[in-house]
Amino acid sequence: MKVLRYAAFTTDSLGGNPAGVVLDATGMSDADMASTAKDVGYSETAFVVPGDDGRMTVRYFSPAVEVPFCGHATIATAVAHAHLHGVGELTLHTRAGVIPVRTGRDDAGRVTATLTSVPPRTEPLPDDQVAALLRVLGWKAEELDRTMPPRVAYAGAWHPVLAAADRARLAALDYDMRELAALMDRHGWVTVNLVWRESPVVFHSRNPFPTGGVFEDPATGAAAAAFGGYLRAENLVPLPARITIRQGEDMGRPSTITATVPKDPGAGIAITGTAVEIEHPVAPAPTR
Repeated sequence: MKVLRYAAFTTDSLGGNPAGVVLDATGMSDADMASTAKDVGYSETAFVVPGDDGRMTVRYFSPAVEVPFCGHATIATAVAHAHLHGVGELTLHTRAGVIPVRTGRDDAGRVTATLTSVPPRTEPLPDDQVAALLRVLGWKAEELDRTMPPRVAYAGAWHPVLAAADRARLAALDYDMRELAALMDRHGWVTVNLVWRESPVVFHSRNPFPTGGVFEDPATGAAAAAFGGYLRAENLVPLPARITIRQGEDMGRPSTITATVPKDPGAGIAITGTAVEIEHPVAPAPTR
């Protein structure tokens, strides 16, 4: 069992979101995976049981819990696989469903990966849950962008979406990890997707992840896919759309996520990024 370490959604190992990748986890128990993910210390580690014809079963563990789907660890896994076996098509069987992934090379010769999420869903976020989130985050209702209503969105995992009216509000993130984790546990949320709209197709995002044992994710592919579904469901972008999500800048690990949102309301959201191997492992994320 070998743990590879990749930073996803970046071309620089000092940026992006670090992920552990075990390309052959055959025979590992749940306890083995949980222990390994805790030792690695990244927000997620992906454990792959390879099959035939590019099919593989993948599970994702944070330092604290298993999650049904993780976008950045999927991109990292696909790029790591391509570095060893060449680019092509993969089919990932996850707890959230089947995730097709395509790898290729960009104009600079870097391996890129595009995953297609399960069909997204967007549901109302009740007023009492919005109020609870605002209270824990220290935000005020008048600091929200009224053109982007609070919702809870899904594309493999559930994420409440709150949009800030200005960049300064998004930049000032401070919350109690235990209190937010308890709120998220009650409602089955994996991360909280906090966003600010820079332009019609460029967004900035921050994703608290206390349920996984880390203060914040520097790039969250699952939340980006859910957010793409949210934008489509709320008619907030002309379709089809190609949007850019910038994340991690406020924590010193800039990341770029590209999401392609098709017109078909039942179609999955395509998430594209690259990943680079981390030669000198970074320090684990803060845990609760």
